[in-house]
Amino acid sequence: MEADSRDVARMWRVYRTIYQMCRDRGYLVGQRDLDRNLDDFKTEFAPNNTVDRNRLTFLVQKRDDPGDQMLVFFPEDSSVGIKPIRIYAEKMVSQGVTKGIIIYRKNMTPSASKILSQMSSKYQLEAFQEADLLVNITHHELVPTHVVLTTEEKKTLLQRYHLKESQLPRIQLADPVARYYGLKRGQVVKIIRASETAGRYLTYRLCI
Repeated sequence: MEADSRDVARMWRVYRTIYQMCRDRGYLVGQRDLDRNLDDFKTEFAPNNTVDRNRLTFLVQKRDDPGDQMLVFFPEDSSVGIKPIRIYAEKMVSQGVTKGIIIYRKNMTPSASKILSQMSSKYQLEAFQEADLLVNITHHELVPTHVVLTTEEKKTLLQRYHLKESQLPRIQLADPVARYYGLKRGQVVKIIRASETAGRYLTYRLCI
């Protein structure tokens, strides 16, 4: 029973972080979901002290583009293989959704990872381990504020400073913060740091 309670509390933390992530990527999420406490989470998703991960699945849409939608899945299996990936892909196709996130418990099989890679030309299906979402890394005091630039903002930045994008400092696609914001190659992120002299210090990084 104690182990079940720990699992419920763990999933509540993951649930909270993924909703914050969707919000920070510009998707519409309900304040009720952002503020949901552990007791409410238990009542909604774990009435028998066991989390029903299938019920955690949710759909969000971009704040400024209703056509940009994303599904978030929570597989039951500890090790995610090909079968659930195919089920999720079929669900995305049936709903006309091209973006998705899989929150897996422990690992994904090599064959499942291969399918995700093969799907990338048509579908953007990301995968995060639950352990990576127990804490929102962007809330850590050592992580400065990151703001993803729009295409137009990136163009204005390069013109203003007479730069080519290759001259910008870089951030790796696999960087935890880049993954949190769902950065794609070629996107630029503005990083805002506190400065004792200037109040704040801005830098820009190109995702590669």
